[in-house]
Amino acid sequence: MKFLSRRYPVHGVVLLMVLLAPSMLLPGRGQMPFGAPITPQAQRSALGAVRSQVAWVQSATRVASNVGPQGFGNVWQAFEGLRQAYGAFKGTLTPNQLAYGANELAELDAGLDIIQEAFANYQQDLAAGQAFGPTMHNLCRVVREGSALWLQELNKTGARLHVGWGG
Repeated sequence: MKFLSRRYPVHGVVLLMVLLAPSMLLPGRGQMPFGAPITPQAQRSALGAVRSQVAWVQSATRVASNVGPQGFGNVWQAFEGLRQAYGAFKGTLTPNQLAYGANELAELDAGLDIIQEAFANYQQDLAAGQAFGPTMHNLCRVVREGSALWLQELNKTGARLHVGWGG
C-alpha cells in the first residue's frame, strides 16, 4: 500500500476505512445488493462477450500444438473464460426468459460439460503413454468443433428467447 505521507502512514489506513465503510454496511459485506442489470443492452453485451470468448477458444485450439505443453493451459484457460462469460450471460436473462428457455439452457450447460470431458480424456491419454502431438491435436479438434456446435445452439436459443430485444 502506498501511503499518502511517510510521516503519517495512518492517513492511508484512515482513507481506506472511509472508502470501505459504506460497503461494510451493505448485506454480504461489500457485495452489491442486486445482480447484473437485466436490460436489452446488457443481454446483447453479455452475448457478445460469450461469442468473443468462443473465438478465443477457437484461436487457442489453433495454436496450442505450436506452444507445447503450455498449449493445454491456454486452451483450458480460454474454455474456463467461456464458462464464466456464459454464466454472466445467463445472469442477464429475465425470469421469463430463464423459465421459457430452461431446457435449452440446461442443454447448453450440458454441452459445456461434454466439451470439458475432452480435457480429462487428454490427461488420461498422456498418462497412458500416448504421444503429446496426436493427443493435443485430438483435444484441440474436439474443443474447436464442440465449441462451434455449442455456439450455434446458443445463437438459436438466444434468438428463441429474444435476447437483447427488450420489451
